Amino acid sequence: MVDTIMETQGLHVRFDQLHAVRGVDISIPAGSCFGLLGPNGAGKTTTIECMEGIKTPSEGRVLYRGQPLDVSFAEHAGIMFQQTALQDFVTVGETLTMFQRLYQSSVVVDELIEVCKLDEFLDREPKKLSGGQRQRLLLAIALVGEPKIVFLDEPTTGLDPQARRNLWQLVSDIKSRGVTVVMSTHYMDEAYELCDQIAIMDHGKVIAEGTPDELLRSIFSDVVMQLPLADWPAALSLEGFGAQSFGEQVQLMSKDVNESIAALLAADVPLQHLQIRKRNLEDLFIELTGRELRT
Repeated sequence: MVDTIMETQGLHVRFDQLHAVRGVDISIPAGSCFGLLGPNGAGKTTTIECMEGIKTPSEGRVLYRGQPLDVSFAEHAGIMFQQTALQDFVTVGETLTMFQRLYQSSVVVDELIEVCKLDEFLDREPKKLSGGQRQRLLLAIALVGEPKIVFLDEPTTGLDPQARRNLWQLVSDIKSRGVTVVMSTHYMDEAYELCDQIAIMDHGKVIAEGTPDELLRSIFSDVVMQLPLADWPAALSLEGFGAQSFGEQVQLMSKDVNESIAALLAADVPLQHLQIRKRNLEDLFIELTGRELRT
């Protein structure tokens, strides 16, 4: 039996004339990483705020360990907001100690420093940290209360590729300690790498839910073949191959790569720059909603 740590039942949220969340039912297994994806305005942030206990739903309820959220939930949850204002003229080490004292039960600061790799800049003020360093500090603050569930709101937005990968490793390490992670992200590679389950929202509703691989298998049975538009013979019809041009690239979907390659060679299409890839979550989102993830 799956050990469910949190679930939403018939969640609705209305703001005057805006019906932001429309009957969302989500179940999150304990110890997993659950990703909530969707374009801006899909309702995912509002849904997560209800799960965090920050916002009260108009209808429905959020359950933690089978019970409605109450004031004690704050001792079980950690939150890493996308934007957090930190005190000026207070060092990283002092900041961690300050937040630690807000909890009845907390992680030893030295352990947080090791887990989030903060030891090199403990004497530095947060405003003097790089983007990746600051995100590691915010993650440490979210973990200081020894939470059973932690919420990460687009944790790697604005980070360079190396900093993103470093934070991915930290998230994986946290999950390996038995902490449940709930995250929103705009990055499909991030969701695929980290999340055991994902839910895709659009127009306030969950339109798909499952493991990334299950969802991809349920929708697609083909691969993407891609080559530069400059290599495509001008006299050859794209439509005849079921191909489409996207900027400087040509894409065609194939259920039989050998057959497709043979057809391209027969049409004298040069293949030295051909790339073949599996379908990914970005393809899935576009297939389900008809638009890019970012809006």
